[in-house]
Amino acid sequence: MKKILHRITNWEAWPFGVLYAPLSVCWLWYIIKSKAVWFFTSSNPKITFGGLEGEPKKEMYDLLPTNLYPPTFNVLPAESILIIQQKLSEHGIEYPFIVKPEVGEQGILLRKINNLAALEHYHAMMPWEYIVQQLVIYPMEVSVFYIRHPANSKGTVTGFLHKIPLQVTGNGVDTLEMLVKQHPKATKQIDLLKAKHHDCWQKIISDGEKYLLSYAANHNRGARFVDLKSEIDDQLVSLFDGISSTGCEFYYGRYDIMCSDVNDLKAGKNFMILEYNGCGAEPNHFYDTGYTLVGAYKEILKHWKALYQISKYNRQKGVEPWPFSKGRKFLADSRKAKAAMIAVDLKMG
Repeated sequence: MKKILHRITNWEAWPFGVLYAPLSVCWLWYIIKSKAVWFFTSSNPKITFGGLEGEPKKEMYDLLPTNLYPPTFNVLPAESILIIQQKLSEHGIEYPFIVKPEVGEQGILLRKINNLAALEHYHAMMPWEYIVQQLVIYPMEVSVFYIRHPANSKGTVTGFLHKIPLQVTGNGVDTLEMLVKQHPKATKQIDLLKAKHHDCWQKIISDGEKYLLSYAANHNRGARFVDLKSEIDDQLVSLFDGISSTGCEFYYGRYDIMCSDVNDLKAGKNFMILEYNGCGAEPNHFYDTGYTLVGAYKEILKHWKALYQISKYNRQKGVEPWPFSKGRKFLADSRKAKAAMIAVDLKMG
């Protein structure tokens, strides 16, 4: 009974559909007001589907100055390992590096590649186009939720988080399996973590050693979030005003960034943008940071209102939302691909 009660009251662990279901009437109201099911596709004009989901990562990187993101290139499934090795050399990318699908989300099929054998394994099992990206060694990963109405030159940062990927700390006695089963977030992903870390599953982790379970610092992957809202100031906002206005036409979404520290980020140095997400980005700063369910709902609705206002303005300026049939097909194809990726992600280990 205690477990059932805990699952009911622990709203942060609810499935996405359950958490957002009570708010669906608000989303429907925006659709009715807009007279367009896909009204949000006008929000970020240069991103496919406004960035709700299914958008290619390459189009995002192409909108950024190359010095703001790590060395990156795309790989097609038909390419040989030799060609990939040549590209690694051309782009100056060395082991270890990160691979992730060209179209993907939530850390699905994201891997750290330590050597040629790992690359060959990933490439052999990956049936979709993917990205190779130099691993960024800065010690801190943050997310910045940025909103700017197109009529304004200055935007706002509504959320600023330090994201700590899922990890366990060894005690010199317990195996990795035992540590995972003792971790409140890791234990929910036993099958996936066992597949990914099977070589170390029965290994005893040294006392004090931090063992990283996932490189994707996402809520659904068990990451822990630390609120940095006290660090939001004009300097931080100005930085993202500049980044988002340099040909990007990026008005609503979230940046995922590696940096040396918060002060360097504000100063515009020692940071790299891993990627950014458009109107499908969740204002994830309500997780782990003391929000009540009511408070989280207020935050979501505040962001949806801004999304509607941005989309409405851009539409008035000639950016039409997607036609219903086009959006329906795109969304169906995207979700079909995501389901297939989840299956390969589990199989790949």
